[in-house]
Amino acid sequence: MNISATLKNTFGKNEVIVSTQNNEKTIAIASKDGGFGSAVNGGELLFLSIATCFCNDIYREAAKRNQKNDAVEVTVSGTFGKEGEPAQKITYKVNVESEQLTEEEIEDLIAYVNTIAEIHNTLRKGIAVTLEK
Repeated sequence: MNISATLKNTFGKNEVIVSTQNNEKTIAIASKDGGFGSAVNGGELLFLSIATCFCNDIYREAAKRNQKNDAVEVTVSGTFGKEGEPAQKITYKVNVESEQLTEEEIEDLIAYVNTIAEIHNTLRKGIAVTLEK
C-alpha cells in the first residue's frame, strides 16, 4: 500500500494532500499567525496519526469479529525536549463504547489492536527516515 503526504506552504496558506493508493484527500490546516508555517506542529500531527491509526484499527478489527462499536476515543500524549530531540515518552488512552460488547470483549479488542496497529509498530520498531535528493 503506497501512502504519501504533501504540504505546500506559502504566506497565509497551506495545501495539504494525503494519498493512499492514489486516492487523494485534502486536509485543512491553518497557517501560523505570522503567515509562514503551519499552526499545527509536527508533534501534534504525529500524535494524531497514532490516535487515527488506533481508532481505525479498532473499527476494522471489530468488524472482522462481527462486533459493533458505537464510539472510539483515543488520546495520545507525550513530551518533547529541546529542538531536534525526539519524543521522550508517548502514551495513549483508549475508550471504546459499545452496547453490544462486554467490558472483557472491549479490553480484548483494545489489547489485540495494540499489538497490530501499524503506526504504533512503526514507531516501536524504529525506521530510517531518508532525505532524497
